[in-house]
Formats: sequence, structure tokens, C-alpha cells
Amino acid sequence: MDRTVKISVTAGDVEIDYEGSAAGMKEMLAMLRQDDSWSIMIDRLKVAKNAAIQTSKSTSGAKGSPSRGTDFAALIENCSLKRKPEQVLGAIHYLREIESVMDSPPRVINQLFEDAGMEAPGNLSLYLNRLRERNFLIIPSGSDDKNRFAVLSEEGRAHLDKRSGD
Repeated sequence: MDRTVKISVTAGDVEIDYEGSAAGMKEMLAMLRQDDSWSIMIDRLKVAKNAAIQTSKSTSGAKGSPSRGTDFAALIENCSLKRKPEQVLGAIHYLREIESVMDSPPRVINQLFEDAGMEAPGNLSLYLNRLRERNFLIIPSGSDDKNRFAVLSEEGRAHLDKRSGD
């Protein structure tokens, strides 16, 4: 059975759009690597990602920042996080990876939900403990086993990655 694969990426004036067999994809990628199109594309995507993170970091410090709420709401939407525990997982990811906040008491998480125009989780400890039970969150050693220092485990990251691919 021959499967068709598709790749379509645009970064500035560099555009890659291919649909075909897996073998054809390998050939196409090899050609792109030879003429530097792939590395140019990757470099441009890295620059755009870093610029977005820096913009988010510079505006996230302001409580109630419209960009902060919009960015978090976009994460929830893009990953199709419908249930509150998954949204809390997304909030922890957003705070740790985008805003580089490593201490997030309930008020910080609730504020993030409010900035996004979403209902706050309410009993946050319940959600965090359930996420820990599912091995989606871990508490780093030296954090006195406090939920406010929770970070995503490999399983938690994989779960969000899977959700964003659905």
C-alpha cells in the first residue's frame, strides 16, 4: 500500500508544497537540503518563533495584557483543549514555556484564564492533582511538593502535541 504524504510550509518568500509518495518526499527533502531551501526555511521559522516568544514575554508581564489572553486562548483553541483539566495543562505549559514563569500560585493561573476571557478552573488543586496522577505533571525536587511549581512531564508534552495534531 503506497501512502500519499503532503508537506506545505511557507516562510516569507520560501514556499515548500509537495504531495506524493514517501520515497518521493525523501528525494524532495534531499534536494531542498542540497540547495539550502530547507535550512533557510528552518532559520526563518526559528526567527519568527523567537520573535513571537519575545513579544509575548515583553507583554505578558502586564496583568490583563490583551496579547497574553489572546495567545493563551489561541493555544487552547489550536490544541482543541475542551475539558478543564487539559486547559489547566495548557496553562502550565503556557506559563512555563512562553512566559518563563516557574512559580504559579492559583491566582496566576486564574488570571491567565481571565485574561483569555475564559472561566477560571475553580478548584485548581483538584485539576493539578489529577494531572499529576496521569503523569502529565511533575513537581521538581526541592519544591516542597507544591503544585505551584509543577512542570509538564514528557507524557504531558506528548499529550499536548497529540492534541495539536488532531
